[in-house]
Amino acid sequence: MTHRFLLAAGLLAALTATTNNDAQAGDPLAMTEIWSYNFSMDRPWHSGYQVQQWGHPLAIVVPPTAHMRQTYSWGVSQNLMYPIHHQFGRNASAPGIAPSGHFRHAPPWPSHTDQFGYSYIRGPWK
Repeated sequence: MTHRFLLAAGLLAALTATTNNDAQAGDPLAMTEIWSYNFSMDRPWHSGYQVQQWGHPLAIVVPPTAHMRQTYSWGVSQNLMYPIHHQFGRNASAPGIAPSGHFRHAPPWPSHTDQFGYSYIRGPWK
């Protein structure tokens, strides 16, 4: 019993000695920005569907402070929230659209809001 007590006291002392009470946690917003940057480097900004009138996906620019988007699905409830990863930079080129014909058409009876071809992109910070 004494050995367990001494072992527990020693572990507690070692943990206390290695823990820095003045340590600051990372800025959650900065971590979100890093995660979004890494995510947007290898994934497309669109859902693969085209807007019927344009023939390609359409970017809906939202404020740079927006971080989440809501998607809706008909039938069994699949209403989900997803982070908005992609963001236009200050040096975004114009017009920057893809040629028509490389994207899927919305089905005759859409079952999800992603099938309409509208995608949310955050605007530049300054």
